[in-house]
Formats: sequence, C-alpha cells, structure tokens
Amino acid sequence: MYDLIIIGGGPAGVSAGVYAARKMLKTLLITESFGGQSTDSMGIQNWIGTVEIAGPDLGKSLEAHLRAYADGVVDIKTNTRVSKISKTDSSFAVEADGQSYTTKTVLIATGSSRRKLEVPGAKEYENKGVTYCASCDGPLFSGQDVAVVGGGNAGFESAAQLLAYCKSVTLLNRGEHFKADEMTVAKVLANPKMKAIKNVVPKEIKGEKFVKALVYEDVNTHEVSEIAVNGIFVEIGLIPATGLVEGLVPLNEYKQIIIDHKTQRTQVEGIWAAGDSTDALYHQNNIASGDAVKALEDIYLYIHA
Repeated sequence: MYDLIIIGGGPAGVSAGVYAARKMLKTLLITESFGGQSTDSMGIQNWIGTVEIAGPDLGKSLEAHLRAYADGVVDIKTNTRVSKISKTDSSFAVEADGQSYTTKTVLIATGSSRRKLEVPGAKEYENKGVTYCASCDGPLFSGQDVAVVGGGNAGFESAAQLLAYCKSVTLLNRGEHFKADEMTVAKVLANPKMKAIKNVVPKEIKGEKFVKALVYEDVNTHEVSEIAVNGIFVEIGLIPATGLVEGLVPLNEYKQIIIDHKTQRTQVEGIWAAGDSTDALYHQNNIASGDAVKALEDIYLYIHA
C-alpha cells in the first residue's frame, strides 16, 4: 500500500512529489505528461528563480527535479491516465490503464485547461499572437497593440497586467455588462491606453506569420469591424480537469474541487487537492506549487498523527 498517490504532473503534482520524497512517504505519482498547461507557452517569465523558460522546457525541468529525489521512494508512471478513484473503509483504490493501486491518501493535482477561442484563425495563430496567459506571455508584446477577449475578472486582470508594457489594450465583451467587479473595471478603464468594446463577439483572426488583426461582430447590429493587433489574450474561462472525482468529492458550480484553504483538504477524509482544479482564488504556477507543498505538509501530519 502507498502512503500517497499524486495524480498530475504539473507544478502542483511535482512539488508535492519532491516533498513526499524528502519526507520519505511511499508515493506513486501518475501523470499523462509533465508540465501542465504551461507547456503551451513559449516564454514563461514568472516562474520564480528562472528569468524565462519555454513551457516544454519547464515540463522537462519539473520531471528532472522529481526524478532526482524519487529513487526508492516515489514511483512515477507517465503516459498514464487515471480512470477511477474509489474509497474503502480505510484506504483508496486508484485505477489507471488497467492497473489498480491502493493508497492511504490521495492528492488531486489534475489542473485545468483554458477554454479555447473557436473562431477561424484561433488555432492557426496559437503561440503566434494568440495566447491564453497574460502572466506568461504578456511581456513578449511590450510596446504593441493587443486585445483581450473576455469581460470577467480574469479578462480585466489580464488587461491590467498588459497595460504596464503594451502600447494599447482593447477588451472585447460579449454583453452590455462586465462580469468583473466594478472597482476593477473602473480602475482598468481609467487608463488612457485602455478601451473596452461591449456587445461584440470575435469572428476571425487574421495574420501572416503572426497575428495582424482581430475581426469582431456586434451582437445587436451584426456590423462587422476589424482592429489591428499583434496579440490576442483569451480569457473566456477555465475547464477544471475534475471529471475523475465528480461524485466522489464535492465540487462548486464551476466544477472546481472545494477545499479547506488552510490545509488543502477536500470534504472527503483522505483526499487533498491543489492547483487549478481547486476553488483557490488565484491560479498560477507558483501558487499551485505552494498550495501543493501546503497539502503535502498536512498529508504528512495526517499519516503520522
């Protein structure tokens, strides 16, 4: 029987795995790949301790760090998908690719995926001007005109970051009213470099080698317009990877795992969660890593209590 099974190989899962190894908890980490959704980014500039790193390189670095400490303590199964977690009286059974593993505790670190923009050109220009992370890629567009798609808090927070170094930021909102809180909206729109367009939806992304323009349509008049931009930051929501635990642990209305934010415990004894699959207030690599370490410390105390 394992002390712990970690599901996920992003910053949260790997951070927990490294700490589990150093605390000598017999652990199994199961993941399809290393790095999480950050592997989609070509330039991550906010991973603390590293000035800039490409997403795929971050994934390799995380794997190397874990393997450096894993020998004899943490078993690693890659290219493996967990299909089911079931609870017994005193343990959990985790099924993955036809095998079943027994563990005292489980840490869910499955992350989430960005809801993708589905218009002509969006897929073709991803990482060529279309991006889903202002924190990761924003500085690459210093001095350029960019657009943000999405009028929620994430959209306005991305716009606020971009205003620090971009020439101009244009935010597109589907409705008449923004979903972001009013104080954030007022503060961001007060910047002279900021512009918001309401009641519009993206229709097409144009470019050559990189993005050159965004075409949008007024939802009321159906008038089609075009703005010249070099970058398009999409903030239309996240899709938590929580289908695996639906029905096992309580989820909120957004399908995020509900946790105790002090310990990362779920409402099911023996299961913890960290990272983008949870209802944490902020979702970033560094935060996911820290939350996973917090969870691991609590798991260690739980096992040895």
